[in-house]
Amino acid sequence: MGEGYVIHEGCDHIFFVGFLGAGKSTLARNLGKLFCRPYVDTDQMVERALGMSVCDVFASRGEEGFRDEETRVLEGLASRKSLLVSCGGGVVERPENCVLMHRMGVVVYLDGDLSDSLRQMRCPERRPDLGDVSHAQALFRHRRPLYQQAADITIDIRNRTFEQVASESGQLLWERGLL
Repeated sequence: MGEGYVIHEGCDHIFFVGFLGAGKSTLARNLGKLFCRPYVDTDQMVERALGMSVCDVFASRGEEGFRDEETRVLEGLASRKSLLVSCGGGVVERPENCVLMHRMGVVVYLDGDLSDSLRQMRCPERRPDLGDVSHAQALFRHRRPLYQQAADITIDIRNRTFEQVASESGQLLWERGLL
């Protein structure tokens, strides 16, 4: 084994949490390519498991039905190793999800302002829990302390380019022996 090679025992996932549009999926995918780690997205896993889009799940089963499947998806990650996991914006709504994530790895919170998230969102109509601007503001205020409480590591994304966030995240996670 080479000098400095990190051997992780058990589950060693890195979970990226943050508000809708914070760049969790793009960051996890890019770090996965850079560090040769598999990447998954919990929203996509829910869609595959149920055979319908997140919007359709919210419409047919409600938020509770979506959250139930999201928890099942997280539980299923326990049998895998070394994943970079992009989590849906509401994953922190259930304390049991936070317990699961901590049991399986490290939680990284991408902390930005609501304006950062709204600017980054390509398809806000695909975000069924976002609602109008006033609802989005209330949702942001409600979730921010939940993200802060869940976070093992917080990365400030305000006034930074994606490249800066990716570079800082990769360096920080590498230095801590997590990548």
